[in-house]
Amino acid sequence: SKFKINPGDLALQEKAWNAVCPLVAKLKRFYEFSLRLENALRSLLEALTSPPYAPMQHLEREQALAKQFAEILHFTLSFDELKMTNPAIQNDFSYYRRTISRNRLNNQQLEAENEVNNEMANRMSLFYAEATPMLKTLSNATTKFVSENKTLPIEDTTDCLSTMACVCRVMLETPEYRCRFTNTDTMLFCMRVMVGVIILYDHVHPVGAFAKTSKIDMKGCIKVLKEQPSNSVEGLLNALRYTTRHLNDDSTSKQIRALLQ
Repeated sequence: SKFKINPGDLALQEKAWNAVCPLVAKLKRFYEFSLRLENALRSLLEALTSPPYAPMQHLEREQALAKQFAEILHFTLSFDELKMTNPAIQNDFSYYRRTISRNRLNNQQLEAENEVNNEMANRMSLFYAEATPMLKTLSNATTKFVSENKTLPIEDTTDCLSTMACVCRVMLETPEYRCRFTNTDTMLFCMRVMVGVIILYDHVHPVGAFAKTSKIDMKGCIKVLKEQPSNSVEGLLNALRYTTRHLNDDSTSKQIRALLQ
């Protein structure tokens, strides 16, 4: 490039450092928020799957909780869509870490160095290395919830997820419901929640969301997405392509694979 930065140019280094510090503080806040989301999701799953009620009864009886679950999924997919389109995040964080370790060697103390200690930086690196970090957090939390609650039939969790996917799909594909959506935000909300529960279902269910025996009408869900303007759904289709577990299994029908090509 025309402008080669001389490593000795302290003014430029300081400028870069001052620009990157607030970004790292923000990345740290989001990482910490993901841990809070994980705990919140676990409590919600406990409430929405506890006996003696069936998933649909739970969703009807505890509509406020179902709405909270939906809000978490909506935030998660919105965050990850932004993350996917911002590759600079990891570069900025690497620059921050390199600068800190170089200054440790030179015994220079920089302000904000105590912002992120080494262990925290390692955890943040792993988090942001994921294509969809928030979704990965929720998938892991759901899987963990199922494995820790041995007495709870796995269907209680997966039925709750498939029921939510069904509700979203029906709302999106039925004209008399759809005409009540006053703005595109409501449509997007519904689509994100639908994709979110599909991905969680696919991580938790032994055969996943794409098999013939799946309780989610995947063809219907993908068709609903494909009817929308591509700029608003490309991120969601990518989430189905790249963050599900079972899409490439032999049990997935060619039709469904073709829809996601």
